[in-house]
Amino acid sequence: MPQPFNTSEIPIVALVGPTASGKTALSLDLASALHGEIVNTDAMQVYRGMDIGTAKLPLADRRGIPHHLLDTLDIRDVATVSDFQGWARTAIAELRARAVTPVLVGGSGLYTRVILDQFDFPGTDTAVRERLEAELEQVGAMAMNARLRALDPVAAERIGENGRRIVRALEVIELTGEPYSARLPVQEYADPHTVQIGVSIDPAILEDRIRQRVQEMFDEGFVAEVEELLARGLAEGRTARVAIGYRQVMAALAGEMSLDEAQERTFVATRKFSRKQMAWWRADPRITWVEYDDPDRVAKALAAVRKIGQAPGS
Repeated sequence: MPQPFNTSEIPIVALVGPTASGKTALSLDLASALHGEIVNTDAMQVYRGMDIGTAKLPLADRRGIPHHLLDTLDIRDVATVSDFQGWARTAIAELRARAVTPVLVGGSGLYTRVILDQFDFPGTDTAVRERLEAELEQVGAMAMNARLRALDPVAAERIGENGRRIVRALEVIELTGEPYSARLPVQEYADPHTVQIGVSIDPAILEDRIRQRVQEMFDEGFVAEVEELLARGLAEGRTARVAIGYRQVMAALAGEMSLDEAQERTFVATRKFSRKQMAWWRADPRITWVEYDDPDRVAKALAAVRKIGQAPGS
């Protein structure tokens, strides 16, 4: 029988790991065991209608467990990392106030880190942001990344060709005179009752699973989903339009490549993203890793949770 606990001692549990590694299933298992609810940390699953391409879990498959930060925005809405930090931290506080364990799960290492770790966002300047965005539209992400690399090679390497994040990094550098990478989250939890569980998987197996997932996306009507979202303004959505898969299919529908090529490029981009994310997570010694196919992965994850706090049901 669990002992009484203060709501502030209810742990914050975050599932990390690459796309197609099995985070979603494990998050549901942990939420069930911990009297928890799911908090989405995938930047694109907040958008209504972005379902197939983001592998959003259908309502019928959620085991009756409430999910937060899903389907909250219109496709044209802008969602910044700063916005997401605020939304997620509010959801976490509300769950803990109800003696419910928040279980975070999603695709982005950066989003998870800014939610969990000590990090305050530098200010913004609308004029600078708009000028940089105009430059991005004119010269493209590759050229902008080269410009960032000259100023902050660490940030350029981490960000890659994500135009939205390149613009933000250049904006911060211009406003502060400091490298953007120097302002990235430090490895210090904002709340000590935090645990990260990582799902580990052999790269060759992961590559096969990613290819299978991408194939299933296209088989299940991904192209039709993108067509419907385009009719609702996807091309004008500054955040949503850059999502992996969506931008490739948009290019195919615009006649810039075939659908077969769009599918292959989606696979390649997803594989590249997963490798960068694993490099990010492997550099974090606080993560407890469990193998994706370990029959005892739930028990091992729960043991890690119990070390840092007392959760209902533990």
